[in-house]
Amino acid sequence: MKKPPFFTEKSKLYEMIAAQPQVLPLLSRFGIKPGFGDHSIGDVCLANGVDAKLFLLICNIYAHAETAVHPMDIDTINMDGLLPYLLASHRYYLDERFPHIEEHLQHIINAAGPKYGNMLSHFYNEYKQEVGRHFKYEEEEVFPYIEALRKGMAPTDFSIEQFRDNHSNIEDTLEDMMNILIKYLPSDILPKERIEISTDIIELSADLISHSLIEDHILIPYVETLENAKP
Repeated sequence: MKKPPFFTEKSKLYEMIAAQPQVLPLLSRFGIKPGFGDHSIGDVCLANGVDAKLFLLICNIYAHAETAVHPMDIDTINMDGLLPYLLASHRYYLDERFPHIEEHLQHIINAAGPKYGNMLSHFYNEYKQEVGRHFKYEEEEVFPYIEALRKGMAPTDFSIEQFRDNHSNIEDTLEDMMNILIKYLPSDILPKERIEISTDIIELSADLISHSLIEDHILIPYVETLENAKP
């Protein structure tokens, strides 16, 4: 399969979205609204107070999961917008995507009866809670540390290495839930809605994986540069 192209600040934003639709949900996290016409990525970012290089770096990770971020990229990009972007992503997942999935999943749980409904509820709640715990840890421990580090006031009892070690894998829980929805739930129980909700869950999972890649390839190396610069 042909790989999607990389784009530059001179590329038209709509052309990037048309070629790489997985980056469309990122617009709202950067505060970019539709209606930008045929303007370039650079012009749209400038008009919205977004650093175009950071925007492109994140978009290219979404479009090219295997992308390796060179240390020079970190050194030459203004990272002021990184934490606000990550916080906006958390709000997007918790306030929009999870409630949307819950609304439709509840219909299936109600129709499935106790045997399968309870299992679906269990695996979904476990998945959501694990994501929520991860976000809470970032917002209460990691992000304040980074903000303090940027101001030259970071505590000495924490390092980004602890955050790296705290990254957890919740794909097994997601697989258990998908097995029930697709393989084991009787075929006469809301088949169309099960396919639709499974698609939503798969898209959410892919988005969260890309979110983790941004933390691994951008956030952690960036914080390491700040730590290494400490006197």
